[in-house]
Amino acid sequence: MPRRLPEKTRSTGRRPRRFKRRYGARTPLFHSAPVKVGQELEVLIDDIGSRGDGIARIMGYLIFVPEAKIGERLKVRIIKVGRKFAVAEKQA
Repeated sequence: MPRRLPEKTRSTGRRPRRFKRRYGARTPLFHSAPVKVGQELEVLIDDIGSRGDGIARIMGYLIFVPEAKIGERLKVRIIKVGRKFAVAEKQA
């Protein structure tokens, strides 16, 4: 049988929480992407993705650039923007 607390120690005046926060839930660093479609940027490729694309970062946001190598500094144009990453193409 469960143990009951005395009447005066029960929290009778407190309302239950409506929205509980889950442990480990992350809050986004920004609410929208820091880049837009058609925007031209100069980026530094600092990593290579699993498909061989170069990866640049702006404010922690990933930008994939096909046919790029680590260490290259490129002018790129954003062609697709997603929630977690963008895809860009090299400018000539």
